[in-house]
Amino acid sequence: MIRELHEKLISKEISARELTETFLAKISKEDTVFNAFITSTPELAREQAQAVDAKIAKGESLSLLAGIPCAIKDSILVKDVRCTAGSKILEEYVAPYDATVVRKLRDSDAVFVGKTNMDEFSMGASTENSAFGVTKNPHDMTRVAGGSSGGSAACVAADEALIALGEDTGGSIRLPAAFCGVFGLKPTYGAVSRHGLVAAVSSLDQIGPMAKTAEDAEILFQAICGKDEFDATSLAYQYEPLAEFSLQNLRIGIPKEFFGEGLLPEIEDQVRLMIQKFESAGAQIQEVTLPHAKYALAAYYILNTSEISSNLARFDGIRYGASAIKDSTSSVSNILEVYMQTRGKYLGAETKRRIMLGTFALSAGYYDAYYLKAKKVRTLLMRDFAEAFSKVDVIMGPPSPFLPFKIGERTHDPLAMYLVDLYTVPVNLAGLPAISVPVGRAGNLPIGLQIIGKALQENLLFAVAKDLEKLV
Repeated sequence: MIRELHEKLISKEISARELTETFLAKISKEDTVFNAFITSTPELAREQAQAVDAKIAKGESLSLLAGIPCAIKDSILVKDVRCTAGSKILEEYVAPYDATVVRKLRDSDAVFVGKTNMDEFSMGASTENSAFGVTKNPHDMTRVAGGSSGGSAACVAADEALIALGEDTGGSIRLPAAFCGVFGLKPTYGAVSRHGLVAAVSSLDQIGPMAKTAEDAEILFQAICGKDEFDATSLAYQYEPLAEFSLQNLRIGIPKEFFGEGLLPEIEDQVRLMIQKFESAGAQIQEVTLPHAKYALAAYYILNTSEISSNLARFDGIRYGASAIKDSTSSVSNILEVYMQTRGKYLGAETKRRIMLGTFALSAGYYDAYYLKAKKVRTLLMRDFAEAFSKVDVIMGPPSPFLPFKIGERTHDPLAMYLVDLYTVPVNLAGLPAISVPVGRAGNLPIGLQIIGKALQENLLFAVAKDLEKLV
């Protein structure tokens, strides 16, 4: 889609302003229903589109992303635009600078149409934890869009943006991509700078692309990846698409742990059907095992909550965001009351739950029993993937054991909600890239396939995903 629109812009068949107005009109008319955006940015979008049209008029060369309407998850900073991270504590916070990925997109002349809804501080799998209301699934508005990047997935699925940036801590790009029937890549840890991302779990968070096609996601990823002096964990990574690729002799691993009890038959049937199509096209299929995957979810939620407890300490009513001191209805006499009243009023239930769990896991007497043990599980899981990838090129399975569920169906049972992450968190713990691609439907609900690759082999994942589009 991006290439086709690029050609139309260059040939002046359509202007960047006209293209932008089409998407802004869609947002204005329909997003009151979907609630994919927390903040729309029509003035910024029009200004950027006008600049693109001026370059076209002068005959200047343009990147593929020039004039393309793009949405940004609301945990990623866009200068002079508010950034809430889905939380009331940051409701009035305006970003003083661009995140590195946003700066790169500005340099590519992309058009920013708005900041998308998300679970508060990326904590959730359904966007129901947003302080600004749940995002509805465009395929069935009684159901969730997934999370935590539910707004980014929904706005692409609903044609409110052509592409979007999400962020994946334990499945937060791949789950909503699967639930909304779009493509979503969780990159290799370090492949994309986290500078300007509101940190939740620093050792797991990764910004990535979401789009209607594999090629569009690839174009967006190529624009944002690479080394950044502001992020010491970023890698010197120059992305190059695979010039030649064939499914012939591609070795696909099927982890038996991803097809066990709890997986809905409709999802398993569609995923296995797609794998059979790969085999018919010449790929080699073999079973692999990830013996420590059964411990991944427990380890993930210990590491996740521990880092959240540390990272969110700065939201205390003194350093960042809303404060009980400024609240005329609050009466505080010491700094502890400032902390307690600020957090009690402005943080959501899930955020409080994870802060408390993480503080407990890191406390004296429990550190070795919980946090240290979870770190060891993470190491064992990395070894499992390394062993599996010594035999295969990619690993395939479902991104979620469930179809998009009804709004409110799991909110009263945190453990049932956490199970949504069952097949995605092992990838984050291992720091590997994975992409969710739409492969079928159960009624009107999309079903996705997760393709996991070796570190820094996003080009292979995109090549497989593009061939998959031809097979579906």
